[in-house]
Amino acid sequence: MLDSNPTLVDDCRGVLHVYSDGSIVRSSNPSFNVPIQDNGTVLWKDVVFDPEHDLWLRLYKPADSANSGSKLPIFYYIHGGGFCIGSRTWPNCQNYCLRLASELQAVVVAPDYRLAPENRLPAAIEDGYMAIKWLHAQAVSNKPDPWLSEVGDFSRVFISGDSAGGNIAHHLAIRLGSKSMELAPVQVKGYILLAPFFGGTIRTKLEAEGPKDAFLNLELIDRFWRLSIPVGETTDHPLVNPFGPNSKSLEAIDLDPILVVVGGSDLLRDRAEDYAVKLKDWGKDVEYVEFEGQQHGFFTINPNSEPSKKLMLVIKQFMNKYSA
Repeated sequence: MLDSNPTLVDDCRGVLHVYSDGSIVRSSNPSFNVPIQDNGTVLWKDVVFDPEHDLWLRLYKPADSANSGSKLPIFYYIHGGGFCIGSRTWPNCQNYCLRLASELQAVVVAPDYRLAPENRLPAAIEDGYMAIKWLHAQAVSNKPDPWLSEVGDFSRVFISGDSAGGNIAHHLAIRLGSKSMELAPVQVKGYILLAPFFGGTIRTKLEAEGPKDAFLNLELIDRFWRLSIPVGETTDHPLVNPFGPNSKSLEAIDLDPILVVVGGSDLLRDRAEDYAVKLKDWGKDVEYVEFEGQQHGFFTINPNSEPSKKLMLVIKQFMNKYSA
């Protein structure tokens, strides 16, 4: 029997509404409607990378990059949003990418991906892979986009992801493996996981005891997973829990260097720390940096804060270390 008077079942930050009859309404307005800080020192443009799914990415580069005398590293920034919301076009994402391009002196690639619940996992992870394959196609093309190829160094690529994007970056690291041979001449030098969005059926200490008013609270975490994981699965699914009962062991997999960053007051902190510690115990090249007292996404919420500025330096040091 059809629901003649559907009620709201799930509300994700006011931009995604799921109703009792299964209907989904998305707002065209971003949930973080902040002013765009674009002063013209960074150029940007949009490009289709997956025509089949009408997926776009946004490219950024310093305005004076053509005169720098050397090519710039390429830095992927995969946005967050619990796999359910977010976009390269949202002002908070654009502001952070403008800042990354300027301060890292890099070409920044910010891809979109299909969102849940219309497109449940693994759709977003497959789209992340396609965004990297687009770069490979540019590197081997006889007619690459000069906007990118004239300034971007395909041999110095870093893949970064924020929250759900950090989860995607993890799965790209596993899929591509050390040296990312299938992408040659593109070479991934390292991965930066910013508060990666992992889960599991057993609560961590901070999930169970952390503040109920956290920016990313437990109710919202559960809602994002409920809407994004394959139907009938739990949060111990291998795409959610890297160390779950059905997850493939990562011990024997060769990985490129990984930087894991998390706020000390982020409910995802324990999972991020556990991830870094386990990989390190297996001999992987992993750095873990925790910002005391900081909430989830602190670097995009307040990019001018001292912790956000320090994070930019941490990222820059990581890139310099592995750019050789």
